[in-house]
Order: sequence, then structure tokens, then C-alpha cells
Amino acid sequence: MPLSFALTHNDVRLRLVRMKDSKTMEHLILSNREWLRPWEATNPEGPNSMDIRGQIRMLLKQMDNNSCLPFVIEENGVLVGQLNVANILFGSVSSCVIGYWVAPEAAGRQITPTAVALVSDYLFNTVGIHRIEIDIRPENVSSLRVVEKLGFRYEGLKERYIHINGAWRDHYVFALTREEVEVGVLNRWLRKQVGPMNYPFSTKVIKHTEQNDGHFGS
Repeated sequence: MPLSFALTHNDVRLRLVRMKDSKTMEHLILSNREWLRPWEATNPEGPNSMDIRGQIRMLLKQMDNNSCLPFVIEENGVLVGQLNVANILFGSVSSCVIGYWVAPEAAGRQITPTAVALVSDYLFNTVGIHRIEIDIRPENVSSLRVVEKLGFRYEGLKERYIHINGAWRDHYVFALTREEVEVGVLNRWLRKQVGPMNYPFSTKVIKHTEQNDGHFGS
């Protein structure tokens, strides 16, 4: 995989994370704790580490093994979030999982769907991935709107899937395959060609197995 490239559309730019991004990312994460904490993965066996340099180093090592693509999201050259492509598999599986977060000032301004669309098109057309998965907590309405805008198909519910904000949380599963978006994820969205999505959470309640402890997240 290329070590240096950028994906851009208008003011939104994605590039691979660098070690020198650690200070900026640390400031962004620590100054937005209340915004990010409900959706962050946690360690079920102990406190979370805020070693951002260590996290970047781990992501770059995974990229060297061709199992991860760690991006930062920029708007007009300012870092506003992060998007990671994880669990990259080739061959007969040919799939990956996308996860992302943005600072509050970047939310609700089409930055996140643009970033997800740009990376999805890159994965399909350049990396050669066949299936992209996104897993979202049912309470994370903002993220649900992202997959709805881009036309990700609902596949089901993973019960107690990821430890988030101190407890094992259920996640909805969404996916796209290359055949579903021959015109491109970004083009289809910008051209308003995404049809209405038949998501069950919009019409009925799906059973949740996690305890309701008052915390919400993705």
C-alpha cells in the first residue's frame, strides 16, 4: 500500500496518520472528552491508555502488515478527526471494517460522510476490497445518519460486541460490496441516487441484551 497519499473532496482531506500528529490528536481528544467518551472502546480489564504516540505507533505497525489503514480527517488543513480501516483481509474474504470519530465542531457538516465515502471508494477501486463493514451502537444517531446517507445496507445486530464506555455494547452491522456501488460511493451520494434505506430500527425495536446503565455510545 502507498505510504503517502491523500484523498480529497472540496475542503475535506484524508491522509495517513504520522507520528508528528500525536500532539494535535492528543489535544483534540483530551479537549473533547465529554463528546468522545461515550463512543470510545474501553479496556474491560483495566484503565484506558491515553498514550496517543503509542496508539499511532501500533496503527503504523498494523499498516506495515497490510491489516490497517489509519487516516486523519482534515478540513481546510486542520485536523478534525480520525478514520481507521481495520481488519483488512484479502483473498476469498476481501473485506475490512471502518471506524471513525470527529471533533464536535466538525459534526453535522457533511465532513464525516464525505470522509467515509472517499475512503470507501479508495478501498473498492484501488485496494481491491470487496466488502466494507461499519459497526455502530444503536444509540449513536449521528453515525447511523452517516451510513444511511451513503446507502450502507443493514445486516443485523452483534450482541455485546465491543466494550464501550465501561460495558459490553450491542452494535448494528452495516455493509457495502463493490457491486452495489459501481458509480462510486461519493458520486452516488452527491448525485442523490441513494434510495430510502429499509432499516429495522426505524420501524421496530430490536432486542438489546446489554444492561441499561445510562451510558450511550458506538
